Amino acid sequence: MSASRHTSAGRIIRVFLKGECPEGWRRLPQRSKYSSGNRALNFFAECRMKVRVLASLRSAVLTPFILMACHSSDLTAPPTLVWSSVSSGTTQRLYGVWGTSTSNVWVVGYGTILHYDGTSWSSVSTGSVSPQYLTAVWGASASDVWAVGYEVSPNFATMILHYDGTSWSRVSTAGTELLSGVWGSSRSDVWAVGYGGIFHYNGTIWSSVPIGTLQYLYLNSVWGTSASDVWTVGVYELLHYDGTAWSTLPRGTTEQLVGVWGTSASNVWSVGERGTIVHYNGQSWSSVPSGATQFLYSVWGSSSSNVWALSAASTNSPPGSGTILHFDGTTWSTVLSGTTPNLHGIWGSSASNVWVVGDGGTILHGTPAE
Repeated sequence: MSASRHTSAGRIIRVFLKGECPEGWRRLPQRSKYSSGNRALNFFAECRMKVRVLASLRSAVLTPFILMACHSSDLTAPPTLVWSSVSSGTTQRLYGVWGTSTSNVWVVGYGTILHYDGTSWSSVSTGSVSPQYLTAVWGASASDVWAVGYEVSPNFATMILHYDGTSWSRVSTAGTELLSGVWGSSRSDVWAVGYGGIFHYNGTIWSSVPIGTLQYLYLNSVWGTSASDVWTVGVYELLHYDGTAWSTLPRGTTEQLVGVWGTSASNVWSVGERGTIVHYNGQSWSSVPSGATQFLYSVWGSSSSNVWALSAASTNSPPGSGTILHFDGTTWSTVLSGTTPNLHGIWGSSASNVWVVGDGGTILHGTPAE
């Protein structure tokens, strides 16, 4: 194409983008088919019609580029993380981690609650409440946070703590369930699960939820996408809540499942014993190769192509076998293995800010490599 034709094409494209009537069309023609009385009126009506055509062409021309740009953004690879150890100020076993931002993160564990303010971790007082064994934490907001677990002294009892933005307090619940997971879709729809059953909070009180003919449940964690799409997994069970009732579904494995998390109703992951990873595609659960043999404890991700799983010790994995696995949208691979204590909980505010907690007060922080 000649330089002049390039210039002309560029000018036309600029006209398309601006949605303007070309300069030559604004001038009244010296000779026109229009009568002198209506010439200007009719001509500008035609000009407006041509501008509408140009606007349509502009949309047709730009749309593929806009879609391509959006698609390109979706396919942007997450950053490669470097994992560094951060002082926690405790040697207790840490189990759960959750937050609302880079400067508001909670960790719970055996006899302790820790908080990160964006600079450092510190122990948080629970007043007269003794947080003997806390296993999971989740919140609806920065001033509405739940931690669950159990106490063993003076007797076995269910433990549910609540943070109102100022202090932690114990919520009265009757029962001896050893709670190990908590998640909610809102402040008035929160689920807690554990060895013994399922509890639900309706915004006012916690109550035990009967599960059909199942007599006793051994549940480890709970997660969902909405109030009518909730999953809980355990030693023998995989249950789904559809907004009305809980039902048992085939698990895709005979191994114990411990962690559950997903990005949507048709993309859910669960991890468990002997390196087990199963995936739900919206229709059924199926086993996925992990390349690991350890007891996988927790799973979390920032997107469908950036998912993390952690391991903890079990009868078939020796102490010091903490492992971090990563899913890139295609396969699972080991990122860090054999160099850390047993790992239990993971959460991040984004793909470039991820926290991992584990035995001996271990806290690892995943940030992009420089």
